Amino acid sequence: VTCVEVVEAYVERIREVNPLINAVVKDRFEEALQEARQVDKLLSESPGNDYLEEKFPLLGVPITIKEAFSVHGMPNTSGLVNRRNVIATSDATVVSRLKQAGAIPLGVTNCSELCMWYESSNRVYGRTNNPYDLQRIVGGSSGGEGGVLAAACSVIGVGSDIGGSIRMPAFFNGVFGHKPTTGRVVPNDGQFPNARGVRTSFLCTGPMCRYAEDLEPMLRVMAGPGVNKLKLNEKVSLEKIKFHCMDHDGGSIFVSPVDKEILQAQKKVVEHLEGTLGVQVQRVAIHKMKYSFQIWSAMMSSKDSDGQEAQLFTDLLGDHGKPVWPLWELMKWLMGMSSHTLPAIALGLTEKLMKLNPGGNAKLVSMGKSLQEEMEALLGPDGVLLYPSHPTIAPRHHSPICMPFNFAYTAIFNVLGLPVTQCPLGLSSEGLPLGIQLVAASYNDHLTLAVARYLEQAFGGWILPGKV
Repeated sequence: VTCVEVVEAYVERIREVNPLINAVVKDRFEEALQEARQVDKLLSESPGNDYLEEKFPLLGVPITIKEAFSVHGMPNTSGLVNRRNVIATSDATVVSRLKQAGAIPLGVTNCSELCMWYESSNRVYGRTNNPYDLQRIVGGSSGGEGGVLAAACSVIGVGSDIGGSIRMPAFFNGVFGHKPTTGRVVPNDGQFPNARGVRTSFLCTGPMCRYAEDLEPMLRVMAGPGVNKLKLNEKVSLEKIKFHCMDHDGGSIFVSPVDKEILQAQKKVVEHLEGTLGVQVQRVAIHKMKYSFQIWSAMMSSKDSDGQEAQLFTDLLGDHGKPVWPLWELMKWLMGMSSHTLPAIALGLTEKLMKLNPGGNAKLVSMGKSLQEEMEALLGPDGVLLYPSHPTIAPRHHSPICMPFNFAYTAIFNVLGLPVTQCPLGLSSEGLPLGIQLVAASYNDHLTLAVARYLEQAFGGWILPGKV
């Protein structure tokens, strides 16, 4: 099979499926086919494949990229109407590295407005639909990536994650996603909006894919020299991992109870690990996890070590112009006159409220740091925590606004800085993806990646949606 034939197959698949799911918001099919011809020419002229494999580990692999990342010649709006005419003139660092490794971008995919909501819908590109059920969400903010991968329109994809924006779409769409250890292992440069202040420690760029084995090679390319901070060359003995399990956050009043089918799937994982590997999975109850949403919110709005304030979301909505007034925007929205989505306006209002209680925020930041120490001590050099990906299976469109804080199940690990791999676990009784988060201590990404590969073999991994 030639590279041109592979790329043509994926182009055809996108043309077939995208009218239903609206995941790819701008394609570069002509450029991709030209790059595929160059790959075929290189292969025909190369003296040996070993050299090519070492120099171009992703040679000819079709890829899609979240629209929030700069891809030369592609739009870079992040769903913000003010930026609808912005075209990237360069590549984000990770995009450049993937291209240099031989990957061929097919296009860019949808996200939520300014990447700060867990339904991928905006006023520039509209709404993305879940390939397992078009009436369900794909998650956000890397929702277009989740949908395009689940629908077999791409091999691998690039996402970013500051509150679960890789892991929620991976969960809702039944694919794999990895949020690396924070600490600039993978560069965040070249995306809008980029983090500043304390949020640079929480934002992560990472890989998304249908098959667990693709996470590690993609992570190596994206991280570049930063990969040396991880232990990806260490051999993992699954029988020696200390597994811990937590069924829910302890009953936060801000989030939904965990769905019974999600709990059942997690129980099956525990039973399989104990029955097949002979390990003892330790049940834990970490009290501070009950305050995940409050801790994330407080730490996101705190000052960094230099005293720099976190950037206001309302400033980002104005895109370096006049800041947006959330109450005024809400009135305009009610009259159908706002260019912003309701979740973005609501986030602006929440941000204002958070600033009214600085004393309470300081206590929550302190609690977050204490929780981080507790988690690192629990997990140690050889521990993996099994934790629900989200309280519910993929919700119907618009319903997240009624349960806005459910993302706390993923968000807490951003502010704790821990590596997390999202792993699919088959389908629910309604044919919607189930899954689990695998969490390890800082820089122990190799443990969660190894467990994800194992669980893929045990539970089947990605399953092609039947309706697309």
